[in-house]
Amino acid sequence: MSAETTSQPTRREFLKTGAAIGAGLTLAVHLPGCAPGPDKVVTTPFLPNAWVRISTDNSVTLVVDRSEMGQGVHTALPMLLAEELDVPWSMVRTESAPAGAEYNNAIFPIQGTGGSTSVAAAWKPLREAGARARAMLIAAAAQQWGVDPSECTTEEGRVVNGRRRLRYGEIAELAATMPVPETVTLKDAANWKYIGTPMPRLDLEAKVRGAAGFGVDVQVPGMLIGAVARAPVFGGKPKSWDEPAALQVPGVRQVVQLSSGIAVLADGYWAAHKGVAALNVVWDNGTAGGYSTAAMRAQMPGLASRPGIQAKKEGTGALVRGDRTVEAVYEAPYLAHACMEPMNATAHVEADRCTVWAPTQYQSGAAFGGGVLDYAMKITGLDASAIMVHTTYLGGGFGRRFMQDFVIEALEASKAAGVPVKVMWSREDDIQHDFYRPPTYGTFAASLGGDGMPSGLKVRVVCPSLNEAMFGAPSDALDESSVEGIANIPYNIPNIMVDAVHPPWPVPLGFWRSVGSSQNGFLVECFMDELALAAGKDPFEYRRALLQQKPRHLGVLELAAEKAGWGSALPEGRARGIAVVESFSSYVAEVAEVSLNPDGTVKVHRVVAAVDCGTVVNPDIVRAQVESAIVFGLTAALHGEITIEGGRVVQSNFHDYPMLRMHEMPVVEVHLVPSREAPTGIGEPGTPPIAPAVANAVFALTGQRIRHLPLGAVTI
Repeated sequence: MSAETTSQPTRREFLKTGAAIGAGLTLAVHLPGCAPGPDKVVTTPFLPNAWVRISTDNSVTLVVDRSEMGQGVHTALPMLLAEELDVPWSMVRTESAPAGAEYNNAIFPIQGTGGSTSVAAAWKPLREAGARARAMLIAAAAQQWGVDPSECTTEEGRVVNGRRRLRYGEIAELAATMPVPETVTLKDAANWKYIGTPMPRLDLEAKVRGAAGFGVDVQVPGMLIGAVARAPVFGGKPKSWDEPAALQVPGVRQVVQLSSGIAVLADGYWAAHKGVAALNVVWDNGTAGGYSTAAMRAQMPGLASRPGIQAKKEGTGALVRGDRTVEAVYEAPYLAHACMEPMNATAHVEADRCTVWAPTQYQSGAAFGGGVLDYAMKITGLDASAIMVHTTYLGGGFGRRFMQDFVIEALEASKAAGVPVKVMWSREDDIQHDFYRPPTYGTFAASLGGDGMPSGLKVRVVCPSLNEAMFGAPSDALDESSVEGIANIPYNIPNIMVDAVHPPWPVPLGFWRSVGSSQNGFLVECFMDELALAAGKDPFEYRRALLQQKPRHLGVLELAAEKAGWGSALPEGRARGIAVVESFSSYVAEVAEVSLNPDGTVKVHRVVAAVDCGTVVNPDIVRAQVESAIVFGLTAALHGEITIEGGRVVQSNFHDYPMLRMHEMPVVEVHLVPSREAPTGIGEPGTPPIAPAVANAVFALTGQRIRHLPLGAVTI
C-alpha cells in the first residue's frame, strides 16, 4: 500500500469536520517519567484537532467516537490514532465522551454506533488526526532544537533528533503554536506497527474483573430504582391503577405516570417490581388486540399476489419463456434482540441541568428520530449545553439500543420525581416490549436455460416497513432494508425483477443485527441451492460459475470451500451446506457441517467462515466479531421466533425464547482474505450466511428443504 497524502483545511474547518467522527469514548495514553513536578499546574495546551489532547504531564488523550457494546471499538479505533501519533500501546486507557452534534458519524449524520460503520467511518479521519498532531509536535521540537523538521522523527511518544529526545508533554505548549500542516503523509502499510496486528483489547481486564461500568452498574446518590408497567397489547393505554396498593409495598416511594405506562419508584429493584405487580393496572387495549401471527401469516399469500413497489429491474425483468421454471416460497419470523443486559438508563433531571447515564447506541442527532441528547432536551426543556450524556458500556446492542424508549422512561421518571432515577427492565419486559425484526415472506421464481443457469429471476417480498414503523416514512415508499441482500443479488442473471409489499401491521419494528440481510440471506441462498439442484450441479460450483464477475464474492466462496474441505468425505450421518452474502460492504461465505440429533433437531458440528472486510485493523477483533455473529445467527436459525396472539407477544424469557446452549456450539474457524482495500463493516456481516448454510446442509443430509425459520425438528 502506498503512502497517502491529504490536503489540509484551515484549523477551524479541520476542528469542525474532525469532530464529526469523534465521540463515544476517550482514549488516554499516560507517558510517565516527564511529570511537570509537584508545584507545577498541569494544563492541556495542545488540542490540534477533534481527537488529540496532549497535557504538560505527558498524558495524551485520543478522542474517538463509538459506543462499546462488545464489538471492540475501544481497541480498534485507538489503534488508528496511536498508529500515526506514535504512542506506546501499553499505556492506553479509555473513557466515554459527551454527546453532541460535533461528534457525528461521518457516514450518517448522527452521533451513533450502527450499520457496522465504526472502523469504516474512522479509517482515514482518525489516522489523519494522529498524523497531523505528530507533525506539529515534530515542528515544535525542531524549532526548540533549531533544526529542520525533516531531521526529526518520533518513537514511543517522543520526538527524536539523533541522541536528543523530547517527550510530547514537554513540547505541548509550543506545539499548540505550530500551524496545522496543509498536507500529511500517512504511514505506508509496510511500516504499520499496530494496524493488522492482534493488539490486546483495552476493555478486557476491566470486564474480566467485573470493574467495567455498564448501565446496570450506575450508582448515583439519592437514586431511586424504577420498574414500569407497560401495556401488554401494542398501542394499549392504562385506564386505571391502584396507586395506594403499590405505595404500601415496603421500599416503594413514588408512583408516576409515564408516556409508556406507570412507573413505581423504590429503594431497590425488587420493591419496585413488587410495586408494579400491586398496581393491578386495567388497560385499554386499543385496536391491536385482533392481531396474531396466524392471522398475519394467513394474509401473506394474498399480499404477495399484488404488485409491489419496484426495488430492482435488470433486462426485461421477466422470466424467459420456454425455459424451465423453478418456484419457492420462504418465510422468516419476528425476532427479538434479547441483549444480555436488559434495557436500562439512569437520569437526573434538575431545574437547570440534566445528566443521563445510558448504555446507548445513539447519543445525538435528529436524522433517525432523535438520540439521548435530543430527547433529554425535549423532555426537560433545557439547552444542549445544560445536558451531559455519559455513555456506559453496553451489554449487547444489536440495534436494540438505537431506540430511546428506555432512556425516555428514565428522563420522565426523574423529572416527575425530582430525584435521580434508574429504570430497570426485567427479562420479560425486554422480550415483550422490544422493537422486533420484521417478518418476511418471499416468493421466488427463476427460469433456467438449457445449461441450467438462470435466465431470469422474479422476487416479491412481503415485509412490514422499518422506515414507516420507526420514522413515519410514507407507506407507499420502498423500504430498502426489506430487499437488502435481494436487490443487490451478486449472481450473473440477465433479467431480474424485485419488488416489495409493506403491510401496515402494528408490531413495533427495529434494526436487528445485519438488518434486512439477516433474513434475506436465508431466502436467496437457499433458493440458489434449489436452482443448483434443478440444474443438476454442485451448489458450490453453481455459485462459482455465477460469480465470475464478482471477484470478492468469489474469493470468500472459494476460500471457505477450500478450508472446509468441500467435496471431501464426511462421517456417516453428516453433510455440508454453503452460503455467501455481502452486507455492509463486506463479503462472508460460510460452510456448515451438520447432523441430526435422535429427536430430529439439527446439530451443527463445524462452521468455516471466510471474510473479506478490506484492511483488517485488529485480526483478533474481526475473528471474534464473526464468531459472535455466527452464534447470534445460529441462535435465531435454530430457536428464534416471536409470535403474537391477541396483539401481544407470547414469549417472555429464555425458557420460550431460548439462546444457543454451550452443548449446541459448533467449532468455528474464521479465515481472513488479505486486502489493502479500505476497511468495511464486520460487526454484522457474519450473521446472514449461517442460516442458509445450515438449511442447505440439512437438505444435503435429508432431502428436506427448509423454507421457514426456525429450523425445528426434521423428520426423515
